[in-house]
Amino acid sequence: MTQAAASVLLVVFVCTAAWWDATASRIPNGLTLTGLAAALILRAPLGLEPLLHGLGGSGIAFGLALVFYALRAIGGGDVKLLAGVGAFLGSGEVLGALGLIAVLGAAYALLTVSLRGLLPLLVFNTLDLIKSWLTLGRAGPVRKLESPNALTIPYGVPIAAGALIWWFGEGVRL
Repeated sequence: MTQAAASVLLVVFVCTAAWWDATASRIPNGLTLTGLAAALILRAPLGLEPLLHGLGGSGIAFGLALVFYALRAIGGGDVKLLAGVGAFLGSGEVLGALGLIAVLGAAYALLTVSLRGLLPLLVFNTLDLIKSWLTLGRAGPVRKLESPNALTIPYGVPIAAGALIWWFGEGVRL
Protein backbone atom coordinates (compact mmCIF):
# COMPACT_ATOMS: atom_id res chain seq x y z
CA MET A 1 0.00 0.00 0.00
CA THR A 2 2.80 2.45 0.80
CA GLN A 3 4.42 2.01 -2.63
CA ALA A 4 1.09 2.59 -4.40
CA ALA A 5 0.38 5.65 -2.24
CA ALA A 6 3.88 7.00 -2.86
CA SER A 7 3.47 6.52 -6.62
CA VAL A 8 0.13 8.33 -6.68
CA LEU A 9 1.38 11.17 -4.49
CA LEU A 10 4.57 11.59 -6.53
CA VAL A 11 2.58 11.77 -9.79
CA VAL A 12 0.16 14.33 -8.34
CA PHE A 13 3.01 16.33 -6.75
CA VAL A 14 5.28 16.67 -9.78
CA CYS A 15 2.49 17.02 -12.35
CA THR A 16 0.87 19.80 -10.31
CA ALA A 17 4.24 21.53 -9.96
CA ALA A 18 4.90 21.22 -13.71
CA TRP A 19 1.46 22.64 -14.47
CA TRP A 20 2.00 25.60 -12.12
CA ASP A 21 5.42 26.29 -13.60
CA ALA A 22 4.19 26.03 -17.20
CA THR A 23 1.17 28.26 -16.64
CA ALA A 24 2.32 30.74 -13.98
CA SER A 25 6.14 30.57 -14.21
CA ARG A 26 6.35 29.73 -10.52
CA ILE A 27 5.97 26.78 -8.18
CA PRO A 28 4.18 27.62 -4.92
CA ASN A 29 6.01 27.02 -1.64
CA GLY A 30 2.94 25.33 -0.20
CA LEU A 31 3.05 22.72 -2.94
CA THR A 32 6.75 21.98 -2.61
CA LEU A 33 6.63 21.79 1.18
CA THR A 34 3.56 19.55 1.05
CA GLY A 35 5.30 17.21 -1.40
CA LEU A 36 8.39 17.04 0.79
CA ALA A 37 6.29 16.37 3.89
CA ALA A 38 4.23 13.70 2.11
CA ALA A 39 7.35 11.81 1.06
CA LEU A 40 8.77 11.85 4.58
CA ILE A 41 5.43 10.95 6.20
CA LEU A 42 5.17 7.92 3.88
CA ARG A 43 8.68 6.84 4.84
CA ALA A 44 8.29 7.34 8.62
CA PRO A 45 6.22 4.20 9.37
CA LEU A 46 8.80 2.08 7.52
CA GLY A 47 11.46 2.84 10.10
CA LEU A 48 14.45 5.05 10.69
CA GLU A 49 16.54 3.83 7.76
CA PRO A 50 13.96 4.62 5.03
CA LEU A 51 13.29 7.98 6.68
CA LEU A 52 17.01 8.78 6.70
CA HIS A 53 17.25 7.77 3.03
CA GLY A 54 14.43 10.20 2.26
CA LEU A 55 16.10 12.98 4.20
CA GLY A 56 19.40 12.16 2.50
CA GLY A 57 17.82 12.23 -0.96
CA SER A 58 16.19 15.55 -0.17
CA GLY A 59 19.46 16.98 1.14
CA ILE A 60 21.47 15.81 -1.87
CA ALA A 61 18.93 17.21 -4.32
CA PHE A 62 18.61 20.47 -2.38
CA GLY A 63 22.38 20.92 -2.12
CA LEU A 64 23.05 20.32 -5.82
CA ALA A 65 20.08 22.45 -6.87
CA LEU A 66 21.23 25.24 -4.58
CA VAL A 67 24.50 25.39 -6.52
CA PHE A 68 22.58 25.92 -9.77
CA TYR A 69 20.35 28.46 -8.06
CA ALA A 70 23.43 30.38 -6.88
CA LEU A 71 24.69 30.33 -10.47
CA ARG A 72 21.31 31.75 -11.51
CA ALA A 73 20.57 28.77 -13.74
CA ILE A 74 17.32 27.69 -12.00
CA GLY A 75 14.73 29.33 -9.80
CA GLY A 76 13.94 28.88 -6.13
CA GLY A 77 10.78 26.88 -6.81
CA ASP A 78 12.84 24.41 -8.83
CA VAL A 79 15.24 23.99 -5.89
CA LYS A 80 12.40 23.18 -3.50
CA LEU A 81 10.68 20.89 -6.03
CA LEU A 82 13.92 18.95 -6.46
CA ALA A 83 14.24 18.61 -2.67
CA GLY A 84 10.75 17.11 -2.55
CA VAL A 85 11.54 14.75 -5.42
CA GLY A 86 14.73 13.74 -3.60
CA ALA A 87 12.69 12.82 -0.52
CA PHE A 88 10.54 10.50 -2.62
CA LEU A 89 13.49 8.91 -4.41
CA GLY A 90 15.85 8.60 -1.47
CA SER A 91 19.61 8.91 -1.28
CA GLY A 92 20.29 5.79 -3.34
CA GLU A 93 18.30 6.90 -6.39
CA VAL A 94 18.46 10.68 -6.43
CA LEU A 95 21.75 11.18 -8.28
CA GLY A 96 20.68 9.09 -11.26
CA ALA A 97 17.36 10.90 -11.40
CA LEU A 98 19.07 14.30 -11.21
CA GLY A 99 21.28 13.32 -14.13
CA LEU A 100 18.24 12.32 -16.18
CA ILE A 101 16.46 15.54 -15.20
CA ALA A 102 19.48 17.59 -16.34
CA VAL A 103 19.54 15.83 -19.74
CA LEU A 104 15.79 16.27 -20.18
CA GLY A 105 16.05 19.92 -19.11
CA ALA A 106 18.77 20.61 -21.68
CA ALA A 107 16.78 18.89 -24.42
CA TYR A 108 13.64 20.78 -23.41
CA ALA A 109 15.50 24.09 -23.42
CA LEU A 110 16.97 23.43 -26.86
CA LEU A 111 13.59 22.43 -28.26
CA THR A 112 11.83 25.42 -26.72
CA VAL A 113 14.30 28.04 -27.96
CA SER A 114 14.56 26.40 -31.37
CA LEU A 115 10.79 26.56 -31.80
CA ARG A 116 10.88 30.23 -30.76
CA GLY A 117 13.72 30.97 -33.20
CA LEU A 118 16.04 31.99 -30.37
CA LEU A 119 18.84 29.43 -30.65
CA PRO A 120 21.53 32.06 -31.41
CA LEU A 121 20.49 34.01 -28.31
CA LEU A 122 20.69 30.82 -26.23
CA VAL A 123 24.23 30.18 -27.46
CA PHE A 124 25.25 33.79 -26.70
CA ASN A 125 23.68 33.71 -23.23
CA THR A 126 25.25 30.33 -22.45
CA LEU A 127 28.72 31.53 -23.45
CA ASP A 128 28.19 34.69 -21.43
CA LEU A 129 27.13 32.61 -18.41
CA ILE A 130 30.16 30.32 -18.73
CA LYS A 131 32.47 33.33 -18.99
CA SER A 132 30.91 34.76 -15.85
CA TRP A 133 31.34 31.45 -13.98
CA LEU A 134 34.96 31.06 -15.07
CA THR A 135 35.86 34.57 -13.95
CA LEU A 136 33.77 34.31 -10.77
CA GLY A 137 31.48 37.07 -11.95
CA ARG A 138 34.23 39.57 -12.81
CA ALA A 139 33.67 39.41 -16.59
CA GLY A 140 30.72 41.53 -17.54
CA PRO A 141 27.31 41.95 -15.99
CA VAL A 142 25.85 39.17 -13.91
CA ARG A 143 22.85 37.63 -15.63
CA LYS A 144 19.84 36.73 -13.57
CA LEU A 145 16.65 34.89 -14.44
CA GLU A 146 14.93 38.29 -14.35
CA SER A 147 17.51 39.96 -16.66
CA PRO A 148 16.39 41.35 -20.00
CA ASN A 149 16.95 38.78 -22.76
CA ALA A 150 17.06 35.96 -20.19
CA LEU A 151 15.74 32.80 -21.73
CA THR A 152 13.74 30.85 -19.22
CA ILE A 153 11.85 27.61 -19.42
CA PRO A 154 9.44 26.08 -16.92
CA TYR A 155 12.05 23.69 -15.50
CA GLY A 156 9.32 22.02 -13.44
CA VAL A 157 8.31 20.20 -16.63
CA PRO A 158 11.59 18.29 -17.12
CA ILE A 159 11.86 17.79 -13.36
CA ALA A 160 8.46 16.08 -13.38
CA ALA A 161 9.25 14.03 -16.49
CA GLY A 162 12.64 12.92 -15.19
CA ALA A 163 11.33 12.06 -11.73
CA LEU A 164 8.49 9.98 -13.15
CA ILE A 165 10.67 8.20 -15.70
CA TRP A 166 13.16 7.37 -12.97
CA TRP A 167 10.51 6.33 -10.45
CA PHE A 168 8.56 4.04 -12.77
CA GLY A 169 11.44 3.01 -15.06
CA GLU A 170 13.79 1.95 -12.30
CA GLY A 171 11.15 0.56 -9.98
CA VAL A 172 12.15 2.77 -7.05
CA ARG A 173 10.89 1.38 -3.76
CA LEU A 174 10.45 3.19 -0.48
